[in-house]
Amino acid sequence: MSDLKEMSFLAHLAELRQRIIHTALGIAAASAFTLNWSNELFDLLRRPIVEHFQGVELIGTGPAEAFVTKLKVGIVAAVLVSLPFTFFQIWRFISPGLHENERKLAIPFIASSTIFFLCGASFCYAVVLPFAFQFFGEEFISIGLAPQIRISEYLSFALGLVVVFGVMFEMPLFAYLLARLGLITSAWLARQFRYAVVVIFIIAGILTPPDVVTQMLLAVPLLLLYGLSIVVARSGEKKHLPRQAPSL
Repeated sequence: MSDLKEMSFLAHLAELRQRIIHTALGIAAASAFTLNWSNELFDLLRRPIVEHFQGVELIGTGPAEAFVTKLKVGIVAAVLVSLPFTFFQIWRFISPGLHENERKLAIPFIASSTIFFLCGASFCYAVVLPFAFQFFGEEFISIGLAPQIRISEYLSFALGLVVVFGVMFEMPLFAYLLARLGLITSAWLARQFRYAVVVIFIIAGILTPPDVVTQMLLAVPLLLLYGLSIVVARSGEKKHLPRQAPSL
């Protein structure tokens, strides 16, 4: 029996490795396309800080910084382009543990995961980044300093927030799927709200730079998404398969 469990565990590790390799190959294939557009993508990515951070100047401080910048931008774009394939690999990894009728959720899972991630990333790009840069620009003006920002620091800040918002916007989707499978209920999520508030602010503090503004810009949408997850989970309960929901 122990040998069977060990083989099963090793089989899961082999399957996980295979999915990671396939995901990496998918991103590499997308990079062959996106790297050709890295200049245009960088112009698009720096637009929020150029338009909303008054008097800012983006600077490079190393001989290879322009090349590394184009490489980073191209790879991040490749990650976004290959999202459907990545979510397909995630589904392939978890699907062996699902029932036959649960596996019919594959296409909705892949499509919804991609849409929710892109919605979160777009919200960050169009709303959060402009607001944050306008605030930071006013702070520079208030102390009479001319802002000069390293390209690498800007990319780490902007791309980090874009990815975080994309991941966090998946919350309602996973709430629906878990409720559909009977693993959680909307009532259970509602009872955990007070704990969710604490966890969300801790996550916001860890994932954002050490300033209150960007922490609030992440925490407030997450609280709204948690509330939406409760509503979405309630709609998923009507069709969920008979499984035992967690009790408090």
